[in-house]
Amino acid sequence: MKSNKPKTEKLFALNPQLEKDTFLIGSLNLSDILLMNDSRYPWIILVPRFAEAVDITDLSAENRLIFTEEINQIAVLMKQHLQPDRLNIAMLGNIVPQLHCHIIARFETDFAWAKPVWGIGDAVNYTKEQRREIMELFQSVL
Repeated sequence: MKSNKPKTEKLFALNPQLEKDTFLIGSLNLSDILLMNDSRYPWIILVPRFAEAVDITDLSAENRLIFTEEINQIAVLMKQHLQPDRLNIAMLGNIVPQLHCHIIARFETDFAWAKPVWGIGDAVNYTKEQRREIMELFQSVL
């Protein structure tokens, strides 16, 4: 028998692993902007605020476009203000199933160059001062 009750949408909550590993910088129209707590790399994670989104295909066509534009907005800011040698942009989700996009500024002098950042050494947490500086940079240009 079909229920006449409307479906209730789950409330958005950040994945516990992302909550543990990041700091909230701010929000865009669709996504929260997180700073990965690893001072070896300027590393932003965008998380669209949809509780059940696992893959980009889980977003509506309109929200996919918005999410892509938000990724581009952060990438352009990173290029302009940090001047990396390369940007790495990836949506893996193998460990954290919640839809999210990594945008990482890479430099030829960084710890893992030219390998991927995952699994290379241990994260080096930001000091309070370092964290304040990078968060203020992003907040000032958003």
